[in-house]
Amino acid sequence: MSTPHNSAQKNDIAKLVLMPGDPLRAKMIAETYLENVVQFNSVRNMFGFTGTYKGHPVSVMGSGMGMPSIGIYSYELFDQYGVETIVRIGSCGSYREDCKIYDVILADSAYSESTYANTAFGYTENIQKPSPEVNEELIKVAKDLNIPMHVGCIHSSDVFYHGAGSVPYQEKVAKYDLLAAEMESFALFANARYLGKKAACLLTVSDSIVTHEATTAEERQNAFTKMMEIALGLAVK
Repeated sequence: MSTPHNSAQKNDIAKLVLMPGDPLRAKMIAETYLENVVQFNSVRNMFGFTGTYKGHPVSVMGSGMGMPSIGIYSYELFDQYGVETIVRIGSCGSYREDCKIYDVILADSAYSESTYANTAFGYTENIQKPSPEVNEELIKVAKDLNIPMHVGCIHSSDVFYHGAGSVPYQEKVAKYDLLAAEMESFALFANARYLGKKAACLLTVSDSIVTHEATTAEERQNAFTKMMEIALGLAVK
């Protein structure tokens, strides 16, 4: 079987999939951490790979940027390829001074102004949540690896560039106690909720909206190793 977006056959993909936004980051993770790697997708250069981590099967695939993109890829993985758990591993912009460059954030909820969940499934809530049991396992793995994490609500935005008439981010931070901004998790969580699957989101702070510090594109592709190691730890649990 295949879809218009994924050339894999059903058994080509593991039950656990890690999803960075950048397909080159997916390639780097597969080449760095996995053994016996097989590439299962290159359609639209949205690379996907399956291999083993400490003897356990795991897949990694890019999601692209934004909720429509991850919405398509994650829905197909859940619904048509039998994937049980997807962990988004992405970058984010910090809304707080105490969430610094390279810090790891675990989302316990995702707020969004997006109509994705309502349009797709009739969900009217502006907050979607990950799977508690997956988050619990990720917290345990991070503790075992001695990697500190911030845990809280993140902002899944449909918009990267904001005009002068937009609502200041500080108002949203205050209202929803937001840690950082990204662009995908709200849709991933909604898909998992609808399809009865599991999802989580680990983020690394790539830039600070408060201090204006920022990482380079190369650093975002290659240096976010802590969240990758936490996510991979799920494979051996």
